[in-house]
Amino acid sequence: MTGPVVVIGDTLLDRDVEGVVNRLCPDSPVPVLDETGYVDRPGGAGLAAVFAAGQGAEVVLVTALADDAGGARLSALLTAAGVQVYALPLAGATPEKIRLRAGGRVLLRHDRGGVPGEPGEPAEAVLRVIANASAVLVSDYGRGVARQPALRAALAATRAPVVWDPHPRGPAAVPGVHLATPNESEARELIPALPGATRLATASRGAQGLRRRWRAGAVAVTLGGDGALLCHTDSTPLVVSAPSNAEGDTCGAGDRFAVAAGLALARGALVSEAVQEAVAEASAYVAAGGVAAALPPPVRPEPGTVAGPGGERIGLAEVAAVLAEVRAAGGTVVATGGCFDLLHAGHVATLQAARKLGDCLIVCLNSDASVAGLKGPDRPVVPQGDRSRLLAALSCVDAVMIFDEPTPHAALSWLRPDVWVKGGDYATGAGDTPALPEAEILRRWGGHTVVVPYLDGRSTTDMIAAARAGGQLAGACCTAARAADVDWSTAAPAPTVERSR
Repeated sequence: MTGPVVVIGDTLLDRDVEGVVNRLCPDSPVPVLDETGYVDRPGGAGLAAVFAAGQGAEVVLVTALADDAGGARLSALLTAAGVQVYALPLAGATPEKIRLRAGGRVLLRHDRGGVPGEPGEPAEAVLRVIANASAVLVSDYGRGVARQPALRAALAATRAPVVWDPHPRGPAAVPGVHLATPNESEARELIPALPGATRLATASRGAQGLRRRWRAGAVAVTLGGDGALLCHTDSTPLVVSAPSNAEGDTCGAGDRFAVAAGLALARGALVSEAVQEAVAEASAYVAAGGVAAALPPPVRPEPGTVAGPGGERIGLAEVAAVLAEVRAAGGTVVATGGCFDLLHAGHVATLQAARKLGDCLIVCLNSDASVAGLKGPDRPVVPQGDRSRLLAALSCVDAVMIFDEPTPHAALSWLRPDVWVKGGDYATGAGDTPALPEAEILRRWGGHTVVVPYLDGRSTTDMIAAARAGGQLAGACCTAARAADVDWSTAAPAPTVERSR
């Protein structure tokens, strides 16, 4: 494989709520689930991308993320799994699929998120990554990403093998895909069965009908624990039996099948070989325990909004409200990030300069756990609650979000700011272009990066060292906090900009 595996489609937030049932509801004869825990994971195209990354592939996910807490959670989960997220804007709410479980069985599934929102236009970087892919998997969940005209044009033009996992509410596959992978109920809904036809005859009719309708190279109808039926010519279909008929949680088995087929095609396998490999992989997945056993340990939920009086502009809900207002008005979203331990005049100068570059400023703040991981167990000096309040109190800051990861990459994939600002002296590459690690991520949606140098002589580390040496750390904290009252608007040098290419 010479390029990344690109997964395109709708991503949902899946949550499994585990509990115990030992009584009925007093006002209705339904079981009462006492929750004992829950696990979040990406669903839909996000789950397929995580499966592919788990196989060691370089994976790019082209999906749509909403400006809400669910979108932020998905970004964190996907980034932690090693998936490069190329996010399109999504109107409306993040779709969620919640399974209530007891004793290993699903009692109820609760879907929320409302009517699918319209995904936005992809940036040039998205179209380039599709053109350079080693394989493309379209994981359609009927919520609009697979309908996006620019993405469909890029899919039609790519030379990479394309696997299309369809949805009855989704669009037709792009003509010429190498392999489509409907399950038998989807195939039956798209190509109705003849009265009295056998199961295999119905699957064969569906596969051949979809192959001709979509002008696909091949169609494999998955048959659950019985394997798959492949039609790739007008000749007799190939039935691939599962090595064993395992019982268990089948959630994600179709995604596992499509991913295995796509990875095999990327390695140069024949379609028949890819389907055989996919059947074996999906069967082993179910036998091993399904999605709960296949995914890496869950990422901790993001820190919630810091408690305090209303209007503090802290937390995902506050950030989402600012994003919605600014984007609805066609404004420019600016973001910056850091630890901001002992807020000092250099920080304030950077924040004020950043705010002048757009219509709002979002600050991504490292949590206490993140700061300790980066700077050692004796940091931060000031806990995240106080650090976030100090930042939110500045007139140049519109909202603050706290992130738990070592880098702000997951937060950036969700925020999608137009401008990302860093303060400090950074090594430069060719010419005067700053070598910011976040620059590549900003290019995914057409954003650009800005460097604003700190004021000389201002350093949190030096302040802490000096204060500890003199035994005056508390006084230093008070002095640093008073920096918010100083007007540094004329002190910051002009920013250096790295624009997307």
